[in-house]
Amino acid sequence: MDQLETIESQSIFILREAYRSFKSLVMLWSIGKDSTVLLWLARKAFFGHVPFPLMHIDTSYKVPDMIAYRDRFAREWKLNMIVGRNEKALAANDTFPDGRATRLECCASLKSEALKHTLSGEWPRWVLNHETGRYVRQTGGEAFTGVIVGARADEEGSRSKERYFSPRDEHSDWDVGDQPPELWNQFKTDFAPGTHVRIHPLLDWTELNIWEYIDREGIPIIDLYFDRGDGTRYRSLGCFPCTSPVQSTAANVPEIIEELRGGKFANIAERSGREQDKEDGNGLEALRREGYM
Repeated sequence: MDQLETIESQSIFILREAYRSFKSLVMLWSIGKDSTVLLWLARKAFFGHVPFPLMHIDTSYKVPDMIAYRDRFAREWKLNMIVGRNEKALAANDTFPDGRATRLECCASLKSEALKHTLSGEWPRWVLNHETGRYVRQTGGEAFTGVIVGARADEEGSRSKERYFSPRDEHSDWDVGDQPPELWNQFKTDFAPGTHVRIHPLLDWTELNIWEYIDREGIPIIDLYFDRGDGTRYRSLGCFPCTSPVQSTAANVPEIIEELRGGKFANIAERSGREQDKEDGNGLEALRREGYM
């Protein structure tokens, strides 16, 4: 097997192990390239069917094209789609764009808190009704304690400290220093009751691996990653007030791969356009300790 086949096989194994080991399982879908590759792998792992729900935390500040893309493929691939949001913070305008929070405070509120309370079932969830094509507001529901995430170790420093099966406490707080060893493909999947576990099937993939796999598999990726005629494109997707496009004329997957292999982005951090990463030297790790994706 070549490298892509090897990491694909490993990721599919992790997904199947997660499904075998955890009853209350959900996969996070940010609509970006990594989580979309993860979704593609899940469909391969379970023969075209995703046997657990997908969850998207909607900050209300995503580019509208991202929401349209999410709903198109949720309907086309018959996904059990759940959406969560922090209604209270949004109603009170306690956000960075409204000037009432810093970028990191906004992320903590609209992402970390929304994720924590949507996973627990304490806050309402919006569930896609495939008959009507609309989202229906629901209250309550089971608490998800196994969460599949498309994080990669090379993407950002705090992610490199994760494990394939990374435990959190009952509040989703992450103790970086208390992570199980994972040696020779031996994974700990039996945790004490009340433990929340984040599962990272893409942990050892690189940005280049992701794009090479997208190219090989023909995965339909949102076109915000491509130059649409103005000489810019997004390299990493987030909320539009805090995410800037990069200067690039790459208009398709092979051109992005060329930029990463030896071109202008070969030695430039992927999240260099994410302004919240720059606000505090260890801000993103602090957010991740409190449940951030």
